[in-house]
Amino acid sequence: MSLNKLRGKNNEVKLALAGNPNSGKTTMFNELTGSRQHVGNWPGVTVEKKTGRASYQNYSLEVIDLPGTYSLGAYSEDEVVARDFLTTGDYDVVLNIINSANLDRNLYFTVQLLEMGVDLIAVLNMADEAEKKGIKIDKQKLGQLLGTPVVETVASKGRGIDNLFAETVQHRDLSEAALKIDYGSEVEALISEVVSMLKKFDFTGQINQRWAAVKLIEHDPEAVKLLEREVGASKAKKIKSLIAERELKAEDDFDNIIIDRKYEFINKVIAESVQRPAEDQELENVSDKIDTIVTNKYLGIPIFMTVMWAIFKFTFTVGEPLIGYIETFFEAAGGWIGSLLLGAGASPLITSFITDGIIGGVGSVLVFIPNIFLLFLAIGVLEDSGYMSRAAYVMDKVMSKLGLHGKSFIPMIVGFGCNVPGVMATRTLDSKRDRIISILINPLMSCSARLPVYVVFAGALFSNHASTVVFSLYALGIVMAVIMAGVFNKILFKGERSHFVMELPPYRFPTLKGVFIHMWEKVGA
Repeated sequence: MSLNKLRGKNNEVKLALAGNPNSGKTTMFNELTGSRQHVGNWPGVTVEKKTGRASYQNYSLEVIDLPGTYSLGAYSEDEVVARDFLTTGDYDVVLNIINSANLDRNLYFTVQLLEMGVDLIAVLNMADEAEKKGIKIDKQKLGQLLGTPVVETVASKGRGIDNLFAETVQHRDLSEAALKIDYGSEVEALISEVVSMLKKFDFTGQINQRWAAVKLIEHDPEAVKLLEREVGASKAKKIKSLIAERELKAEDDFDNIIIDRKYEFINKVIAESVQRPAEDQELENVSDKIDTIVTNKYLGIPIFMTVMWAIFKFTFTVGEPLIGYIETFFEAAGGWIGSLLLGAGASPLITSFITDGIIGGVGSVLVFIPNIFLLFLAIGVLEDSGYMSRAAYVMDKVMSKLGLHGKSFIPMIVGFGCNVPGVMATRTLDSKRDRIISILINPLMSCSARLPVYVVFAGALFSNHASTVVFSLYALGIVMAVIMAGVFNKILFKGERSHFVMELPPYRFPTLKGVFIHMWEKVGA
């Protein structure tokens, strides 16, 4: 729907903010509406759509902040929320928030939106960061190549907001024609056939039919569900059979062709509208050189294991004396209060209930706080530095065999120290599915509290092979965790797939404020 159709709506405009994580989208939402919401630096800070209101001249604007997403693939929970909203058409204009300093990645989502045929304004946010890097963007040329208006902003400073409002309410000629990318003769022929069948089967689906055809060729699960719902299983099967038949004859995978052609288009757009200094390329090269080491298929896992050992050592070495202080305090407090109660004539039963039940119970819970704080402090440092994303990438190949993704490995490692902070560490996982499976298998990790029990019984019953028995118990826990992860994946989440999309942010020095906020959010919540 274009804005010139809004006059009959009492000048009300419904805007949807959509964009990649870390594009400043939530900051833009706060700036437009005055609403206050958590602003984070890592994917997944907005877990549901947020709404707010704004006004400009005689226009009333409703602003919807959709979850940050890298694509319209609808694989993660955040993508499902964003895509479901965008495909319903329950908005007037999409403000596509783009990180100006990272056009290469952000424009992939922009291209998907334009192919979908939505009325869109491209918002080049974080323009100050691009300027600092010496990146020059020709907004007019970029707009011509994309076929959509382009506005430059710095949401954190309020720069360009008035221009954005003006463009939103004054532009009357937003084109509804969807962007068409040439995917090559083979794919284009299949797209035409699928579109013809969609028309024949009276498929509407509230979305552009060419875009729907592309998503079906990509085997998008949500597109397949929509097709089956709209035309029925038998007709949907004919389309799926056609696609499968063409794939067997194809020289290359259609998914790869579509992705490659999209990036060819994006690279051409960037080459014609963006100028980068040589220094920017040098900085990228430094980052790439670091990544060749920490994500190396041979060195990546040993480096990660060393880092996790250091976190493990830090957490429990520093936390142990703090735990001792807490235990001593509550023991002393319990003894002192118990003496006062008995001296005042309280019955032993009441005294025991207060000292052992209440005071002792609170103490037994608080005794875990130091380890949990220190654990999330260390994880916060890794996340702010940019290494955590690399670690998750390295472990993804291993964890994918369990139906989980790379980041799920961290709670399992932490569980060897203590299952409580191990379960708490699952809060860093983005997918509800991954969190549940990780929580369920974490108790199978043999924590440090079990080691003395293992040693005592192994020494008493298997004195000649005690070390082998203890090692076997640890190994058995790991094997059972692997087996149960597969079982839970098949039974509890049958048919669901875990897709791993993790942004590799630039390396940076962690800030004390950022690390503290991360630690406090995870522990305090």
